Amino acid sequence: MIIREFGARHARRAFAQPARQACIRALSTQTTTTTQTAIPDLAAGVLNVPASQTKPNSLPAVFTANARSARRRKPDEVDRTAEVYERGQQLKSQIGKLGSDVETRYRPGDVFLNPPGPKDVTLELLMASQAHMGHHTSLWNPANARYIYGIRQGIHIISLEQTAAHLRRAARVVEEVCYRGGLVLFVGTRQGQTQVVTQAARLARGCHLFTKWTPGSITNSDVILNGMQMQMLDENDQPLDGFDRHLNERLPLVPDLVVCLNPRENYTMLHECALANVPTIGVIDTNTEPSWVTYQIPANDDSLRCLAVIGSVLGRAGETGHKRRLVDAKAGIVEWQTPLDVQNFLAIERKIAKQEAEKAAQFTTDENNAITAGSNDTES
Repeated sequence: MIIREFGARHARRAFAQPARQACIRALSTQTTTTTQTAIPDLAAGVLNVPASQTKPNSLPAVFTANARSARRRKPDEVDRTAEVYERGQQLKSQIGKLGSDVETRYRPGDVFLNPPGPKDVTLELLMASQAHMGHHTSLWNPANARYIYGIRQGIHIISLEQTAAHLRRAARVVEEVCYRGGLVLFVGTRQGQTQVVTQAARLARGCHLFTKWTPGSITNSDVILNGMQMQMLDENDQPLDGFDRHLNERLPLVPDLVVCLNPRENYTMLHECALANVPTIGVIDTNTEPSWVTYQIPANDDSLRCLAVIGSVLGRAGETGHKRRLVDAKAGIVEWQTPLDVQNFLAIERKIAKQEAEKAAQFTTDENNAITAGSNDTES
């Protein structure tokens, strides 16, 4: 039953297909002929070829039909390197002096290799170091309105004239402090400010801090800085002997001036300086409170290039002050005074030395009198 239904279903389609193709061929105007190419029997062809006609190491045509022909070897070219070089040198001599001169542009290491001084401060230098870039207008401190030039795309622009004037004033302060033998502390605790503060301290012969400030280092220095090594120097920066007892008994040193490159992160240190009456210099951005420091420098505190310029200028100012002091000291001019505790120590040392000298003189006198009395007794 299943076979009968299968034949009934598919027989009509199977027998109708040849008839349909015949009708299509009859109606077509072009006759199509199909030719079949017989594949030659390679084995028989090879076997039927006489041995005299076969070439040694020859392959059948089926292998050599698709074989690529050997590449033609290019002829050897003449080496014209010397000719091209001579032509280039001749062209260079003819047009080498034409065009514009290319000057050396900014390199990040130049500010450390050749630090600028106070006399090198220009508006172009400050503009190139991005000292004029402030913060967004929504973050500004109204106390900095006197330092702001205008607004550009929602960003406050710091007046570079104000920056240059305040930077020269701060450099003058550093120079005079170093001229009078003061100790300057450079502080920069942000990432990337280590090289700036270390170079400034090296130029000004001061101290530097690039890690977190320890609270109480100024107000409680006798406990936190206890045991720090100190040295007594004369006006020519030569070490003096005989002050070991005084250095062991005296309080640790407190800086005479503090230069802070990031006041917002070091408010505790600035507060301690205010309590101890230590003057401070700080880089004030548009979002910083200017009353935290004694001498403000309105500039961009987020630009390392700007901070490098400011640190180099202040370091050069300190170096100039030290050179002036040494030159005047050789001429016998000393503008700074000996600290009060050192004066008291020297007065006590003089008094003790005077008493010891009187005792030595009295002992010598007594010995001479005894010798004289003994000689008189022997004569009698």
